[in-house]
Amino acid sequence: QVQLVESGGGLVQAGGSLRLSCVVSGRTFSSAAMGWFRQSPGKEREFVAALHWLIANTYYTDSVKGRFTISRDNAKNTVYLQMNNLKPEDTAVYYCAADSYGRGSRAAGDYEYWGQGTQVTVSS
Repeated sequence: QVQLVESGGGLVQAGGSLRLSCVVSGRTFSSAAMGWFRQSPGKEREFVAALHWLIANTYYTDSVKGRFTISRDNAKNTVYLQMNNLKPEDTAVYYCAADSYGRGSRAAGDYEYWGQGTQVTVSS
């Protein structure tokens, strides 16, 4: 049974920073892609960033480039999303996801495993 557990969300003022963590347990994803998505009330789930676990290639949506960084710690089986210069429009529930086929896709439907989400609220 694969489990993804996110943490690190919270309330921060605009311009502040947060680091989200996603701990993966139950399976080793040596060739998987890990993604971060977010969803605001009334909106569809949106791709934020992805990383290939083995070769560490990274992908970002345009609105977070230069502000967010996705990374991983193999020893801890953990993926991170460092978020700097946060803006009110970044407010959402952030989800960690895993694609065992390693596609690095921006499509939520390509990810088989999902965490429960962590709330990020950015005040103006």
